[in-house]
Amino acid sequence: LPGISPSLSRCPPDFNYNTDGYEGDGAEDGKSQDGSETLPYIDESPTMSPQLCTPQGPDGEMVSPTPPEGLLWHRACVRACMHNGDIEKGLEMKKLVLSGFLASEEIYINQLEALLLPMRPLKATATTSQPVLTIQQVETIFYKIQDIFEIHKEFYDALLPNIQQWDEKVTVGHLFQKLASQLGVYKAFVDNYKVALETAEKCSQANGQFQKISEVNLCGALLYKPIDRVTRSTLVLHDLLKHTPKDHPDFPLLQDALRISQNFLSSINEEIDPRRTAVTTPKGEARQLVKDGFLVEVSESSRKLRHVFLFTDLLLCAKMKKTSVGRQQQYECKWYIPLADLTFQTLDDSDSCPSIQILPEHEIEEMKIKISVLKSDIQKEKKAPKGQSRVERLRKKMNEQESWLLLHSPTIPFRIHNKHGKSYQFLLSSDYERSEWRESIQKLQKKDLQTCVLSSVELQVLTSSCFKLRTVHNIPVTSNKDDEETPGLYGFLHVIVHSAKGFKESANPYCTLEVDSYGYFVSKAKTRAFRDTTEPQWNEEFEIELEGSQYLRILCYEKCYDKSMLNKDDNEIVDKIMGKVHLWLLRAMPYTSAVLFVHRQIKVEFSMKFTSRDLSLKRTPSKKQSGVFGVKINVVTKRERSKVPYIVRQCIEEVEKRGIDEVGIYRISGVATDIQALKTAFDTNTKDILVMLSDMDINAIAGTLKLYFRELPEPLLTDRLYPAFMEGIALSDPAAKENCMMHLLRSLPDPNLMTFLILLEHLKRVAEKEPINKMSLHNLATVFGPTLLRPSESEITKAQHITSASDIWSHDVMAQVQVLLYYLQHPPISFAELKRNTLYFSTDV
Repeated sequence: LPGISPSLSRCPPDFNYNTDGYEGDGAEDGKSQDGSETLPYIDESPTMSPQLCTPQGPDGEMVSPTPPEGLLWHRACVRACMHNGDIEKGLEMKKLVLSGFLASEEIYINQLEALLLPMRPLKATATTSQPVLTIQQVETIFYKIQDIFEIHKEFYDALLPNIQQWDEKVTVGHLFQKLASQLGVYKAFVDNYKVALETAEKCSQANGQFQKISEVNLCGALLYKPIDRVTRSTLVLHDLLKHTPKDHPDFPLLQDALRISQNFLSSINEEIDPRRTAVTTPKGEARQLVKDGFLVEVSESSRKLRHVFLFTDLLLCAKMKKTSVGRQQQYECKWYIPLADLTFQTLDDSDSCPSIQILPEHEIEEMKIKISVLKSDIQKEKKAPKGQSRVERLRKKMNEQESWLLLHSPTIPFRIHNKHGKSYQFLLSSDYERSEWRESIQKLQKKDLQTCVLSSVELQVLTSSCFKLRTVHNIPVTSNKDDEETPGLYGFLHVIVHSAKGFKESANPYCTLEVDSYGYFVSKAKTRAFRDTTEPQWNEEFEIELEGSQYLRILCYEKCYDKSMLNKDDNEIVDKIMGKVHLWLLRAMPYTSAVLFVHRQIKVEFSMKFTSRDLSLKRTPSKKQSGVFGVKINVVTKRERSKVPYIVRQCIEEVEKRGIDEVGIYRISGVATDIQALKTAFDTNTKDILVMLSDMDINAIAGTLKLYFRELPEPLLTDRLYPAFMEGIALSDPAAKENCMMHLLRSLPDPNLMTFLILLEHLKRVAEKEPINKMSLHNLATVFGPTLLRPSESEITKAQHITSASDIWSHDVMAQVQVLLYYLQHPPISFAELKRNTLYFSTDV
């Protein structure tokens, strides 16, 4: 289209997901299948008009309306122009706004033509002996659409030459003023809209011939277009005024057009607003959208990303259909269940659950690391003079990787059943999310619901409406977010769960903590469960690693000790959620306690402290050299007259005695207060240390060992050898790598080498129990690799190309994991044999 530069004439789709499950546009590079250039994608969903009220969240808190994608596209174009040296004046921006609007006008006119296509033959047959519809029915269904088409065709034909022959003196305000003055036609259309939809539905049910016509040419989504267009043109007037000088002849005309449009919107606001979240049923009732979101469905033993919509009377599962560029995206209904037929009851033993493919945890962790590296690369490229083109490629790659993570991470089953026998299974990453869906459905089921069966036309209308009704617009991945959005927190969150009050009767309560990570929520910590109490006193502290997190969720459960109540739908979790809360960390951080769970008036007191990654990754030497934490390993072994520090030997012995079968050993966080108590005991050489170890929770002991290595002034594998380890692990030739990696071990100081070999054999023994403890060699390498290799602060600052501790974390952590994994996968390494072997090359490192 004239006026739109080639670089701006292609708009990225909402989401491009190439794995089976969620699909984006089929065409590429802004070309149709025949290779011709196509119009930019303009979202024609209804926009938030200036008069519409601000929506509220589920807790009554005001939330910002999400701008439509078409508007986001337009604003992105404007931002792009601001960086283009050829376009400096506001009037050039105005031209761009008009060009985008003209492109959407052409799409709109084509849609109106599609609506009118069946009208003429239907009218022609109305006067014959075999009419498809009566004249009155035709006029009711197509009321005022011809008039609206002619108004916009005239507007388009008048606006096009002005943009084709653009100069600073061109005026278009009079065209918009005339368009606004004809809004009375829209008012008549709006008043008739409900009747038109009902008439079309009744005629479809009564007449098979019309049903076929309506499925092809007429549906609720198209009938809604004129209502959508009113709010869209009003927002465009706002943007035109921003880029029109006040002394320009257009300014007062555009102002007047905006005033007329706003007054019109205000007059029909009460009618339009409910239709943004509702669809009319055949009985004339409003079917409201209550909740929607992206869930992973297990279908045919594979994972599929679905957009699930909960309406007041049914649950609908949909996927995005492939569309060509310039065409509005549409949903395809996979299935629906009337809420009157939906149950959560458990399956009989004879029924089989779909097999769920769960990937090894190390693959999930590897993908997180890759995404972190990409995020760091994107930030660096943004600062580079000519890095913008590479930024887009990196963003696309990150989008694919985050989408993969979103699809493969969830493991918590959420099963729903149709009482007629059909079952469906979703996988969620969060118990909080499962609780939200279950509670929302059960709340609606308390009403007197009747089962419903949708005709093909009804289902098509409902599915088409999902695109404009949805409240969750984008898949929750970082690459979908605007760069200006609040970044998440990277580092460690220290949370102390103190106590809870407000239980009306004795309970068995415990709490879990969830944080968001890479677009989904994961459970990070769990307090111990009390028995028969109304005032539990936990006072348990947890150190939670945040990976771009913004939110904390706290859930309070009632522990069930009745083994006969196992529920395989819930993965054998029968503990009931007594209450929950969702906190924004940046807002909640100053507070030390909060009233949670208004649901049952339970008050949980907790406190939080955040340490950024740059600070948390620092190795800080201890000021007191008499202890063991933060003290060089050779100083400790010399003082103890041992080859391996006492703390390492005792923690390993205790873990092997009673923790080697513990699920998630070394991965699950221990209670921070217990770890601190053990740290103090080892630092002061308390005589009762063995008694403390035997009484302490095994995860606290595992956490103490990890903390010891993390707080060493320099890594166990030393700062001096760190660059060589990074180069050695990158070697391709197996023989060269073997020589190099063994030589590096021999180059370590004796206390470091002995300690490393003892730890290595211990971790191998832990991994032998992987079927029980779920800790593979790769999982253990992921946990211990960065702890044993991460350089000290002084070494980080020497690397001039690395600007912060978080940068070196994201760039080198994969290699650190690979180094430890290499040694874990290697046949047993003997200290004496290693030192005796002189066949390896001995070039100084």
